[in-house]
Amino acid sequence: MIKHHWHKAILLVDMDAFFASVEQHDYPPLRGKPVAVVNGHAGSTIITCSYEARCFGIKTGMPLWRARRLCSHLICCPGRPSRYTEVSRQMIGVMGDFTPDIEVFSIDEAFLDVTQCQRLHGSPLHIAQKIKQAIFAKTGLTCSIGVSGDKTTAKYAASTSKPNGCSVIPPWQAKERLSLVPVTELCGIGPGIGRFLAQYGVIYCGQMARLPIGLLARRFGNFGRRLWYMCQGADPYPVKLIREDPKSMGHGKILPPGTCDKVVIAAYFHHMCERVASRLRRHYCKAQFFFIGMRVKSLGWLGGKYRALLPTNDGHAIYRLCCLCMQEIGSGFVVAQVQVTALSLDNTGGQMDLFSQENPQLQAVNVIADAVNNRFGKETLQPAHLLLTGPLHRVIAPSWQPSGPRESIDS
Repeated sequence: MIKHHWHKAILLVDMDAFFASVEQHDYPPLRGKPVAVVNGHAGSTIITCSYEARCFGIKTGMPLWRARRLCSHLICCPGRPSRYTEVSRQMIGVMGDFTPDIEVFSIDEAFLDVTQCQRLHGSPLHIAQKIKQAIFAKTGLTCSIGVSGDKTTAKYAASTSKPNGCSVIPPWQAKERLSLVPVTELCGIGPGIGRFLAQYGVIYCGQMARLPIGLLARRFGNFGRRLWYMCQGADPYPVKLIREDPKSMGHGKILPPGTCDKVVIAAYFHHMCERVASRLRRHYCKAQFFFIGMRVKSLGWLGGKYRALLPTNDGHAIYRLCCLCMQEIGSGFVVAQVQVTALSLDNTGGQMDLFSQENPQLQAVNVIADAVNNRFGKETLQPAHLLLTGPLHRVIAPSWQPSGPRESIDS
């Protein structure tokens, strides 16, 4: 039985191999060829790749040397974050012509609630097809769309029709269609949760109904309850129209292979401190607690939570905490990555204690440096210590949003 008007209609729009597709669109000689987007001109990691490259087994996150073994004629393009965010905003603008109920899930994905648009634009499938055509007309890029009655099923549907596809799972068929799907194929269910469910005999979504919802709630809280419904094609979470400001703000960097020089590691930490501080100032935030850590080969993350004397958004003050972290950890380790994250952000702008304010001259210097860098480009003015690392390629944060504190390509 075909139902023309759905009680609930959710779309998940997912751009196809987004970064690589933008490169192929902007540079026609790349079309039809194996293309990989890497982290800068000296990049060593695959950020994403075209479908032509994926045919050779190349995947996101793969080291470049391994990718070249699989495909010797792989074409590498340094990522252009500003261009990708520009195209993403165009995509979001197109979707806004169909419905105002949009949740930007990532730079190349968005959920749309088109329940109230069916009288205006037609059936959910017809709306999805019109959106695909409109996005292609505006950007020259293809996308895949999943259509269903809830977010999780819509996202799963989109994953089954890539590239350039449109898959529909009507809400009244969702439970049956998901019944033989492994639970780990649903968004949000990673290997850890999968192993927990397997202990209770839940491998496929159809087996979830046997499990008491209270068991999942005790183990995972509210997400456990959602999990129970997700696997039965009835995810209760709505399209989130307003996203709360982040409670933390951080930046990290993968270091060149084999980095163990303490001076170089310190310079990378300093870079991250300046980026965190600049972003805090841009959004009128301060923080007193910071997570500072380094990922060491074979040992994992070392470091922890550090407290500044006063709430701050000054890079030098944050860097002093990094120096303390490095002193506590010691030297001689091969460091793969560094991370600096401001915790429990304070954007109240309230008056501070008269005798515990930061140096006003230092604040004035930061204001001037921000003005120069905003006008002439990031890192036009920077501490001399940072010259040890050279220019660092900027990437897009996974939680990127088109506006607000998450509008960052400084990770």
